[in-house]
Formats: sequence, structure tokens, C-alpha cells
Amino acid sequence: MLSKFLSFFIPITIYKTNSEISKSLEVTWNNGELVLDSKNTNYSYGSLQRILRKGLKYIGYQRIKNYDSILVLGVAGGSVIKTLKNELHFNGKITGVEIDPEVMSIAKNYFQLDSYSNLTLLIDDAFEFVLRTKEKYDLIIIDIFQDTTMPSFLFEDHFIERINFLLKKNGFILFNTMVLTEKDRIRNLEYKKKFSGNYSLRMYPKVEVHNELFTIKKLDV
Repeated sequence: MLSKFLSFFIPITIYKTNSEISKSLEVTWNNGELVLDSKNTNYSYGSLQRILRKGLKYIGYQRIKNYDSILVLGVAGGSVIKTLKNELHFNGKITGVEIDPEVMSIAKNYFQLDSYSNLTLLIDDAFEFVLRTKEKYDLIIIDIFQDTTMPSFLFEDHFIERINFLLKKNGFILFNTMVLTEKDRIRNLEYKKKFSGNYSLRMYPKVEVHNELFTIKKLDV
């Protein structure tokens, strides 16, 4: 494909649209890879896939392969789902929740995300979903952004308590955050304090420069 070849020299945008939720969205060939970007940041594949891949490695590929169920809050183009399926060969159940129907359409049309088995894709608000669901999960991946902004509910007690309730014992939360300002850094330090002795938490700062990852294990106590 000519666009893919040329993308090693210059990014080639093949689809561009506006979304009420995510604003500007672009699907672009970049260095031979198809990526999804918002106005100011990478939404899927590219650097974001590398960031979440590192988070999965911190938890442990073999551990994750033995899980039964994974919840992904913030699907975007589905790069972490492709990593789980293509690299970890995860065969358990994956539930993906994405609030933006335009983003979900791109994930299906350009990244063939709906071709995987044992994958349920839902257009829903993550906060509303975690309030309603009765399922419990071995791994909960939280990767929710509107461009470079993270919704405040992600750091609020009610959401955190509900996520912790949905997590099985010995399960993990993988939370991707962006730290652009001193306020963001302080926000993350305050988030860290919200987990008691029933959890083992690790922070991984400056992943791909501006991202900070949390891995949080729910202890069997």
C-alpha cells in the first residue's frame, strides 16, 4: 500500500472527522502503522499502545493469560485489546466500554476491532456502566481521556470504591494517566493515598514522557 510506504517519510491522514465528545479525530498512517489521534494526543496504537503494553508487562503476561475476564474502560481504537489478543493470546472474556460512538465506528471500520471472539463492545458511559454491572473482573484497564483531559470522576471516591468492588481478589487495575502540570502530579499523589492496606500499588512515572501508570493489586486478605 502506497500510503503505508510513504508514511515512513511523512504521516498520511486517510480519515478525519469531528466528534461531539472527542472533538477532532484522525486516522493516519505513521511509520508504517495505522494510528488514531485526537487534536493533541495519540488515542490508539503508536505511543499509547506502547504505554499500555508496558503496563501489561509490569503486571505479567503469563499472569494475565490465566485470567477469565478483563474490563477495558476507554476503548478508543482498541490497541490494548489487540495487544491482549495478538501478543498475549488472551482467550478469556473482554468487555470494552467506549462513550464515543464515532470512536467506536472508527475502531470497527479501520482497526477491525469487532473481528475478535469473546469480545463485547459497548457504547456507554464508563461511570454509568460500573454502577450497573454485576460482573467481576480479574483485570480492569482504565484509559479514559477527552483529548488530553481526564474526567474528574476517575479520581473520586465513589468511582474508585465501585471499581474496587468489581475487582476480583488477586486481580489488578491498570490505570493510565497523563501528567502535564504540577496540579496533575499532585492529583496522582492524592489518588495513591486512596488505597488501603488491602492493595499493593505501584506508580510508573514518565512513561513515554507525559504518562504515569498505576498498577494496583487487590490482595487476598
